[in-house]
Amino acid sequence: MFLISCFLAFAFAAQAAKTPNIVFIFADDWGWGDLGCHGHPYLKTPNIDRLAKEGTDFHRFTVASGVCSPSRTAVMTGHFPARYNIDGHFAWVPSNAKRNMPDWLDPEAPLLSRFLQKGGYATAHYGKWHLANDMIPDAPFPSEYGYDDYGAFNCSGPQMFVHDDVKSAVPFIQKSQAQGKPFFINLWMHEPHTPFHVNPKLQKLFPKLDEKHNIYAATLFHADQRIGQLLDALDRLNLTDNTLVIFSSDNGPARGSADSLLTLSYDSATGPGYGIAAAKGITGGRRAYKGALLEGGVGVPFIARWPGKVAAGKVDKTAILSAVDLLPTFCEIAGVKLPASYKPDGVSQVDALMGKGSALREKPLFWKIGAPWPARPTKPDHWVSYAVAKDQWKLVTNFKGTHWELFDLIADPYEKNDLKEKNPKVVKELSKLLEEWKTTLPAKPTGKVFSNLRKH
Repeated sequence: MFLISCFLAFAFAAQAAKTPNIVFIFADDWGWGDLGCHGHPYLKTPNIDRLAKEGTDFHRFTVASGVCSPSRTAVMTGHFPARYNIDGHFAWVPSNAKRNMPDWLDPEAPLLSRFLQKGGYATAHYGKWHLANDMIPDAPFPSEYGYDDYGAFNCSGPQMFVHDDVKSAVPFIQKSQAQGKPFFINLWMHEPHTPFHVNPKLQKLFPKLDEKHNIYAATLFHADQRIGQLLDALDRLNLTDNTLVIFSSDNGPARGSADSLLTLSYDSATGPGYGIAAAKGITGGRRAYKGALLEGGVGVPFIARWPGKVAAGKVDKTAILSAVDLLPTFCEIAGVKLPASYKPDGVSQVDALMGKGSALREKPLFWKIGAPWPARPTKPDHWVSYAVAKDQWKLVTNFKGTHWELFDLIADPYEKNDLKEKNPKVVKELSKLLEEWKTTLPAKPTGKVFSNLRKH
C-alpha cells in the first residue's frame, strides 16, 4: 500500500511538472498608460515592469466592455457578455431589473474555472468578484463557479479584506504544489478602483506630487508590491518556469476632473477611502476612458510571462487579442479539451502568445454597452453603444444606429481618423455583421439568475 501511495504521489508530481500553472492578474480600472514600462512620468511599477522584461508586452489586447462586470463575464465564459444580458456593472436589485440585467452570472454558464477544475487543476479566486454584488445576499458564492478555494469582495457572504489577495494566493500555491496538482488562480485586484485605500507610508515615496496624484501613485505602487510578493513566491517554490503569469485590467482608467474636490467615499464591500478626485489614470493616447467602447475604455495592458515559451523582453504591437480568447487559450495550454457543445466567441491565442500572432483578426469581435446620445460635453467620446471589429477595421455606432464612425486600427490605433466616407463598402459589411449579431442576443436574462429581493 505504501509503495502504491508513493507511486501515485510521484505520478501526480510528474503530471504537475508537465502541466503549466496559470495565474491571471486582473486589475480594476488600470489604464494602459499607468505603467513604468509604458512610459508613465511618475508611477513606479517595478514588478509589473519585471513581467514585461521577462515576458511579452502585448499592445493590442482589448476587453469585452468598458466596465467591470461584463468584462469579467467575458473572461469567465469566453462569450460576449451581451449573451447573458450583462451590459453594465452588477448593482442592487432594482437597478439590475431596470437595466434588464440578471442579478448575477449564472453558475451553470460554461466557465473557465470549471473546465480547468474538471481537467485536474486546483482552482482559486482571490480579490474582487463583481459577478454579483455584496448588496445581493442570496447570490451564489464564488465556490459555486468551479473554485476549490476563494476569498472575495463584491460578492455575497463575507468580504475578504481588500489587500489580502496575494496573502491568500501564496498558501494555495504551496498547497497545490504539495498535492502535486497544477493550479489556476484568478487574482482580481482592487486597484486602482475607487475608493483608494492608500497606505500613508507609501505616500512618502512620492513627496513631490500633489495630494491627488500622490494617492494614485501610492495606491498603484501598493498593488505592484503585492504582485512582487507573488513573483517572489513562485521563485522561492521553483515554480516560475512552469507558470504562465498574465497581468491585465478589466477596463480603461477612471478619471477625476481636474477641479473635483478630494473627499472620502465609502464602499460597502471594501470600506472607506478617497474618492474619484484621486483617479488620475491615463490611456497612453487611446481615446476615451472607463465606460467607453473606444480604445481608451477597452484597450488595456496585457503582459504575459512564461519562461521558455513566451518571448522575453518583447513588445508585440501586432497580435490582436481579446478577453473572450482567454478561455480557449488557457484550456489549450492546460491540455483541457472543451466540450463539443461549447462554442466560444473567442479563439485560442496560443500561437500569438508564442510570437506568431496576426495583425488581422478574421473572427469578429462585438461590444454592447449603454451610452448617451448625443454625447455629453464632459465626456465627448462616451457615446458608442455598439462596436464591431474585423480584420483591421472597427466600426462604432450609437444606440439607434444614426451615427457611425470607422477606424483602421492598424494605421490609426488611437481612433483619430473617421474613414466611413472613404470606405462605404466596409461600413456596409460591418454594419450587417453587427445587425446579425444583435439578432442572436436574448431579449431578457434567463436561468436562475434573479434574487428573491425582486419579489418584494
